Amino acid sequence: MKNTEKVYAEQIAAEYSPKTTSKAVALRKLDNKVKKAPKIASITFGTVATLIFGTGMCLGMKVIGAGTAAAMAAGIAIGVAGMALMAVNYPLYKKFLNARKKKYAFEIVELARQITDEAAEE
Repeated sequence: MKNTEKVYAEQIAAEYSPKTTSKAVALRKLDNKVKKAPKIASITFGTVATLIFGTGMCLGMKVIGAGTAAAMAAGIAIGVAGMALMAVNYPLYKKFLNARKKKYAFEIVELARQITDEAAEE
């Protein structure tokens, strides 16, 4: 058997053998699991808030709408509402992130402790 055939056979066998994940990889996945949902929610909420703010700006500057005083007043009100939503986005993100951290804290700390204990034994 040629050396290249042996390497190829080992690669194929590795593809079909059960995968074992290290504790460091599992810890990284848990950390990403904690941070991903709040980040997605924050970006989505911030985008919607910015679009609301922009719509208010357009109405207020008479880019869209009838150009009347009522449309301008509505634009100012909508713009202020969009600003308020943008202002609460970061506190909402932090609250959501802290809730997720609290939910997964035990698992992450336990896994990190196992990793550090294994490293200390070596």
